[in-house]
Amino acid sequence: MAAASVKGTILVTGANGALGSAIAERIAEQPELAAYHGLYVVRDAAHAPALASALVRGGGAHAHDVVALDLTRPDDVRRVAKGINVRVAAGEIPPLRALVLNAGFQDFGRQSWTADGFDTTFAANYLGHWLLTLLLLQSLDREVGRIVVIGSQGHDPNDPRNARGKAFENPKYKTFISDAVSFEAIAKGEWSPATEDASFRGGFRRYGAAKLFLVMMQHELQARLDADTALHRICVLGVDPGTMISGLQRLASWVIRVLIFKIIYPILLYLNPHNGPVRPPSRSASDVLEAAFGVGEGGELPKDRYFDGRAPLQTSEESRDLAKRKLVWEETVKLAGLKEGETVLENWQ
Repeated sequence: MAAASVKGTILVTGANGALGSAIAERIAEQPELAAYHGLYVVRDAAHAPALASALVRGGGAHAHDVVALDLTRPDDVRRVAKGINVRVAAGEIPPLRALVLNAGFQDFGRQSWTADGFDTTFAANYLGHWLLTLLLLQSLDREVGRIVVIGSQGHDPNDPRNARGKAFENPKYKTFISDAVSFEAIAKGEWSPATEDASFRGGFRRYGAAKLFLVMMQHELQARLDADTALHRICVLGVDPGTMISGLQRLASWVIRVLIFKIIYPILLYLNPHNGPVRPPSRSASDVLEAAFGVGEGGELPKDRYFDGRAPLQTSEESRDLAKRKLVWEETVKLAGLKEGETVLENWQ
């Protein structure tokens, strides 16, 4: 489909997961959204059954591409971003109307590292998304473009929903970073490592740290975009999709993966499908798309807002710390190896 015949492009990472495929299905089944070109990012484009099924259920008439990307490999992120930027510049696909940073990974205590020596949870959830976003800014629609960060209650140790899991019960885990050294420790998997705590709690803390950095990115990137002469209309928002039954639990123990997520949670969801502790991916997908395309009551474009579903929620105290946000940004520039000319953001360093 020619770029001129569609309204824009929607890019969704992690499109083969429960939430990602539900987002794709919602897009395909709604004519006003199906008019956009879809870029559905998955780890293996040749094997994405959840996405394929979702698109069929959604109607199948939605113009889209399935894009293979390993977010833990910076060279792969650069390759994919370059390909998308070239296509947008050539008019093959229209500018990005929405960039949904949905892909997620939890190790549940089975800690691993990337080829570059980063903790996989850190690289998959945060670093890869940060780099992809900075590289793709040149292809975002500069009038109505939006970036949607998928957050988590794990980013805030003081969120009441974390009390039951007890991952942040120890006072030393109430704060994630204090300086560049502590940030690097998280990046390299030396903070709350599996050698110290091999349970799901250690993995959840690492996941929470990565999500904190994503939420910090939401705040910091919006501030930098607001001050940018060309990109100041772009909006960045965050959505906590809540607890869902998904492939995120694939590395969990039998008790978590089967007993809780395949027996207990489906029962809870059946008994209370609307306001219970577990949310269906279809509902969370609608919440994400509302963030990507909705407007405020007065018609204003929302900026730097964070939602629990669709309810406004203040992000953690640490995420709102200006000094820490700046530190995390500057250290991320170094870890990602971002260079002059790779992003159109004026204040990128």
